[in-house]
Amino acid sequence: MAEALGFSASETAAILATAGIEVRAILGDARARYVSAAADSRKVKEGALFVALPGERVDGHDFALATLEGGASCLLLEADKAQAFEARLSAALAGKKAAALLVSDTLHAFQAIARERRRRFCSLKRIGITGSSGKTTTKECVAAALSASSSVVMNPGNLNSDIGLSLSMFEIAPEHEFGVFEMGMNRKGEMSELASIFEPDIALVTNIGTAHIGLIGSRDAIATEKKCVFSRFDGPQVGFVPENDDYNAFLKDGVQGEIFDFGLRSTRGFNGATDLGLDGWAIDWRGVRIRFPLVGKHNLVNGLAALSIAESLGADPAEAARGLESVRPLFGRSEIVRGAVTLVRDCYNSNPDSSEAAMDFCDSLGFEGRRLYVIGSMLELGEASEAAHRRVGEAAARSKADALFIFGEEARPLYEEARLRGFKGFIFHETDIDRLGSAIQAWLRPGDLVLLKASRSVALERVADYIPK
Repeated sequence: MAEALGFSASETAAILATAGIEVRAILGDARARYVSAAADSRKVKEGALFVALPGERVDGHDFALATLEGGASCLLLEADKAQAFEARLSAALAGKKAAALLVSDTLHAFQAIARERRRRFCSLKRIGITGSSGKTTTKECVAAALSASSSVVMNPGNLNSDIGLSLSMFEIAPEHEFGVFEMGMNRKGEMSELASIFEPDIALVTNIGTAHIGLIGSRDAIATEKKCVFSRFDGPQVGFVPENDDYNAFLKDGVQGEIFDFGLRSTRGFNGATDLGLDGWAIDWRGVRIRFPLVGKHNLVNGLAALSIAESLGADPAEAARGLESVRPLFGRSEIVRGAVTLVRDCYNSNPDSSEAAMDFCDSLGFEGRRLYVIGSMLELGEASEAAHRRVGEAAARSKADALFIFGEEARPLYEEARLRGFKGFIFHETDIDRLGSAIQAWLRPGDLVLLKASRSVALERVADYIPK
C-alpha cells in the first residue's frame, strides 16, 4: 500500500509539468520511488524524497549527497546549485535505485508535489485552521472532537508554513477520514499558497491580531492575508469566523461559500459554561456536559470553534464531547504546573492580545497567594513594537499582579509604561536570564502563582528552573 502512495521520479516530472514547472533533468534511475518527504537531512527515512531548500543560514544542497547514504531515493534540487557538484552527484547515483530531479525553484516544485499527493485522497474531508493566535490549540481541539469516532490526521506540531504544510501532506493515509491542518503565514502571499496546496472544505479563522505585524505591515494587511484561507472556495465549502472580531464582516464579504460565526453567542448548541479556574471549563453543549481542561476564556472560545466544526459535520454530541475532554495543553500553551508555586507556562508565543488574555485569566482566578507576572519581549512586531509593548505595560499596570518581572530589551517600553501608569507592586526589568531567574527566586514564596508570557524565541521557560517545585 505504501508503494502505491508514492511517486516515481518520472511520475513527479509529469506532475510538475502539469503544474507548469519545468524539470530540467532527471539524473539516475527515473523509476526510483519515494513514499515520504523531508526538508531536513537529519529526518530522511528510507525511500524518502529529500527537498533541498536554500536557507538564510543553511543550504539543503550542502547535505544532498549525504541523504543518499541515509536512505533518500529521490532528491529535489535547484539546477543552478546542483551544477557545483553534478559530477559527484552522478557518481553517487550510479548503481543506486535513486534519482535527482533538477528544477529552478525547489519550494515551488515541492508545493506542487504536495498538492498532488493530497489530491490522491479524494474522500478526505479537509479542515483548515488559521488565525493570529490560538490556531494550534484550536487544531488540537477540532482533531480531538472528531477523533473519538473517526480517523483523523493533522499537522505534527505546528508544521503550518509553506514548507511545513507541504511536508504534512505526506502524513495523509487511506484510512484517514478527516484532515485537520493548521495554516500559518508570516509573509504576504503565503496563505494563498497554503490554500492552493490544501484546498480546505472547511476553514476557520480564530482571530485577527497583531502577530507578525512587523512582517506584514498592518492589521488590515493581516486580515487580507488570513482571508485567503477561503480563496479556493467555489460554493459548497463552509467557513467560520469569530463573532466579536473587528474584521468579522470583512472576512465574510465576497466569499464563495457559507460562512458562520462562532463564539459564546453563536456556536450552535452552546448553552453556557462554568469557569473552573485552573481546572478549565464545564461546557454545556447539545445536552452534554463537557469537562474541558484548557484554561482561560480564550481557550473556551477555541473549544467552541471545535464544537462549531463538529456540529457542522453532524458529529454525535456525546462522541465530540468525549474527544474534547481528552485535549491536553501543549508545551508553553496555557500549561498549568502545580507545586509549591503554581506556574502558568504560556510562553510558546506572544502578542498584545494573547498577553492581555493571559493576564486577564490570572487576574480572574480566586487565588489566595501572590501573583507574579513574568513578561518577556514580543517579537516580529517591527515598527509597532514599542507601541505594542506599551499597550501591554498599561494592561499590566492595572492587573492584579503583586510583582512584574519584565525580560528583554524589546520589553523595556513595557516596563517604562507600567511604571508610568502607577503600578503599585514590585517591578523589575532585566536582560540576562540568570539574573532574572535569581531575582524571581528571591521574591517567591510557597503558595504564589507565576505567569510566564513571551515570544517563543525568548525561551522564557528557562525561568522555570528557578521556581520551587
